Amino acid sequence: MAKMTFIRALRSEAVRLRRSPLVAMHLVLAVALGGCAGLYFSGAAWDSLLGADAFFQLLGAGAPLIVGISCGLAVDVEREAGDGANLLGVPSRRRALAAKGTVLLALGFAAALVATLLFIALLAVAGREVPPLAACVVAAAGVAAGSVVLYAASLWIALRFGRNASIGVGALGLVVALASMGGLANGLVTGSLSGAFGLDAAVFVPFAWPSRLASLAVEAAVAVPLGFGPQAVAALAGSFARIGAVCAVATAVLVAVLLARANRFEDKRRAAE
Repeated sequence: MAKMTFIRALRSEAVRLRRSPLVAMHLVLAVALGGCAGLYFSGAAWDSLLGADAFFQLLGAGAPLIVGISCGLAVDVEREAGDGANLLGVPSRRRALAAKGTVLLALGFAAALVATLLFIALLAVAGREVPPLAACVVAAAGVAAGSVVLYAASLWIALRFGRNASIGVGALGLVVALASMGGLANGLVTGSLSGAFGLDAAVFVPFAWPSRLASLAVEAAVAVPLGFGPQAVAALAGSFARIGAVCAVATAVLVAVLLARANRFEDKRRAAE
């Protein structure tokens, strides 16, 4: 029997993903968000650069909910297909779970990238000013980077408590992320760069990491065109580095702990039946 490696597990997940409704779900949500936001800000009176900031804040704030839905549905599929055998009945649960999380993360990043490119394209076609493309790609990557810890935690929650718990925690994360910025339209209405709003508290709230990393990346790129000085750019870059460092350390610790305990994972819902 061929040895189970991470690459083999990754290929297996990728093959199964092609038949999963998660691909269509991510594509539909990405097109809907990028398309609707792009069309709105193409004709709205709001400054398009602040509109782009609001878009990335929404994109990041929605990440916890999308992660919760993705992990909940993915675990449900595994449970119904074979009592979770592809995750818990394999020679290496660590590799299987790591591969599952990696594929779901890649799918989430792809969706964020599609939404971003569609949004920027619609603004550009309408002749509106847009942030640099590189900053937008970094913002989409920030959503993904800030979501790694959420995927790890949500997979565990889905295995331990079920799909609804994973989705419920994700919905709570959406609310927390938006509230931590003073609301979605905070920067748009006040004409301010709100990515660093309440950062001293938000830096320790994992739900807020995707939206903050995305927003701060874009704000650092548009601060000067919006009339803010070099000091504002430096402050935004410092805030990005600060929250990025906390996110990286916390993510590494949580993923390491969960993988170390992976062989103890059990499908509690199946065990109770």
